[in-house]
Amino acid sequence: MANRTPRAPGPTDLTEAAADTPQMTQREVLRSIAGVLASFFAAMLAATIVAIALPTIMDKLGGSQTDFNWVLSTTLLANAATTPIWGKMADLFNKKKMLQAGILVFILGSFLAGMAWSIPVLLAARVIQGIGMGGLTAMGMAVIGTVIAPRERGRYSGYFGAVMAVSTAAGPLLGGFIVDSPLGWRWCFFFGIPISVLSMILIQKTLHLSHQKRKVRIDWGGALLLTVAVSTLLIWVSYVGKDEFFAFNSWQTYTMLGGVAVLTAALLLVESRVVEPIIPLKIITTRTTSLAIIASVAIGVGMFGSGAFIGQYFQIAREATPTAAGLMTLPMIAGNYCGSVFSGQMITRFGRWKIYLVIGSLLNVAGLGLLGFMHHDTEYWILAIGMFLNGVGMGFMLQNLVLAVQNTVKVTDIGAASSSVAFFRSVGGSAGVAFLGAMLATQVASLVSEGLAKLGVDTSKGGSGDSLNLSGMPPAVRGVVESAYGEATGLVFLVSAAVAAIAFICILFIKEVPLRKTI
Repeated sequence: MANRTPRAPGPTDLTEAAADTPQMTQREVLRSIAGVLASFFAAMLAATIVAIALPTIMDKLGGSQTDFNWVLSTTLLANAATTPIWGKMADLFNKKKMLQAGILVFILGSFLAGMAWSIPVLLAARVIQGIGMGGLTAMGMAVIGTVIAPRERGRYSGYFGAVMAVSTAAGPLLGGFIVDSPLGWRWCFFFGIPISVLSMILIQKTLHLSHQKRKVRIDWGGALLLTVAVSTLLIWVSYVGKDEFFAFNSWQTYTMLGGVAVLTAALLLVESRVVEPIIPLKIITTRTTSLAIIASVAIGVGMFGSGAFIGQYFQIAREATPTAAGLMTLPMIAGNYCGSVFSGQMITRFGRWKIYLVIGSLLNVAGLGLLGFMHHDTEYWILAIGMFLNGVGMGFMLQNLVLAVQNTVKVTDIGAASSSVAFFRSVGGSAGVAFLGAMLATQVASLVSEGLAKLGVDTSKGGSGDSLNLSGMPPAVRGVVESAYGEATGLVFLVSAAVAAIAFICILFIKEVPLRKTI
């Protein structure tokens, strides 16, 4: 570092550690991002633990399939709506302090969720938890983009992928174990709190980033328009087509979709005029970023949908305990781990990244398509192959799509660019869970009505298709519901496979740019 030739500062020098980062050793970088990895682990663990525990939570709190969908969607929505805000603040404020703030919000949401005594309280707590997760997602990627050169980032993206795989593997197992233990389901939320506290300590001690102060302009108008537009769209997706709410051809549909269109137009107008936009149009309209965003939306549908509904399928359709359901998802976790670590190492070694995105998108479509043929009595080895292919595909794509975008923008825009990709992926996940969940509920209700009619049960006042309070059902009715979930879940994965094909098409048109070797 002492022999480096001085040069005049340029516009990309107004960033944390941009000048010194290339001289950091791998050990120093790992030490500096140890807390980031820990916070990322806590956030991922919270999502996977809850996914496997939700059938039990719904049973205990008297929830329905709609409630199941919203417990997942509210967190994803809050995550999606706030990720661009956190990302913009990553470019304006000290990343270390903002990351710690996100952790504190996440801890608060986790505590309140663990104390919830009803579905509405749980939903409110999950919103707070999602806001914190938005901070962890955006700030974590911004820190990685700030301290690591793109050519080397593949290796560290592999580490993030490994953390994701371990947390995804540990989540279902821990969730199942906790639910089946005397601790009960509330500890599925409490469990991440000590890990988050540990990450706070690690970040304080190991992550050292300087910050160039500049005038701050936060786009509050854009943030409000964005949140309301996404929320309205998800509300419509969740309730449209249900007899107790409103039909596709109704004034509610026209009002909501019209409102979303107006809000979106207003958002684009605001974002094109403000100095510091929440969603920087000049960045997201570039070829690589725009294609990566569309692909991320499609990937988000399958990623969050498969994680949410595969555990529910094993517990309801196959009567597996939460612990057994967690073990059954291990092929997906193993595939994710192998794909993320292998692709990260290969990208760092050879500098080529597009081939892994192409292969990953194909494997994702194949895995989801195979799962689309599941029934309540499908052989497990068939499901295991489908889950493994889906996991490898996700491992090849998730972090590497962000890497492709980060490689094409200035370091001063890394926070906004990275968070934009994460935002649209979360939007896709939110809409996917809401839409697929509504589709699942409708299909299950239809199958349950047919099954109950064969048993001679009167369904004129509504059946038990939307209820997940299985312990309160007679054995015969419970058998009908379980069979219905087994038959209907396959449709969710078939639709996810069709959406995932869009990601494959987008990735084909992304132009591969050699990875930069410096910040």
